[in-house]
Amino acid sequence: MPRKPTPIPIPCKADSPSGPQKAGSPPDPNEAELRQAIEMLFYAYRDFIAGPDAMLEQYNLGRAHHRAIYFIGRYPQITVNELLDILKITKQSLNRVLGQLLKEGYVIQKTSEQDRRRRLMELTAKGRALERQLTENQRIRIARAYRDAGPDAVAGFRKVMLGVMSDDEDRRRFDPTNQTSKSPE
Repeated sequence: MPRKPTPIPIPCKADSPSGPQKAGSPPDPNEAELRQAIEMLFYAYRDFIAGPDAMLEQYNLGRAHHRAIYFIGRYPQITVNELLDILKITKQSLNRVLGQLLKEGYVIQKTSEQDRRRRLMELTAKGRALERQLTENQRIRIARAYRDAGPDAVAGFRKVMLGVMSDDEDRRRFDPTNQTSKSPE
């Protein structure tokens, strides 16, 4: 049986990682709690992508394809530049991924009627079927975690994830008061 690794103790800093404590706010997590959260994110991500990774392998596709398929499906008529802004990858990398998805019939690209320079992308029926297949395991996993965590889980998770995001534009996508947000819900 393999040996379970023992984490290295990390000395605590006296100062809070988030700056001065606000009056009336809960105490900041200690170093052990922060390290545990980081570690849990690694494990959760590994398990969250394991099912889709196995499916993608059958189609000779990878995680970059999965992300492109997901966001093209989530935001039909998305432009290449909008997708680049979400994925934060190079245009060359995206072109390689999109080239394969277009060639294999998962994505179609149309020229915008309003601006002929803009290429609008959406999933084909084949692409939508693959996106549903890839996402189903993840949907079940998240729904189960929310259900098991209790009634405040969705709001709590949302707050934590928004706090972890470093880009204000990304956070605005999930702001229900932002009417210009491209996020549909």
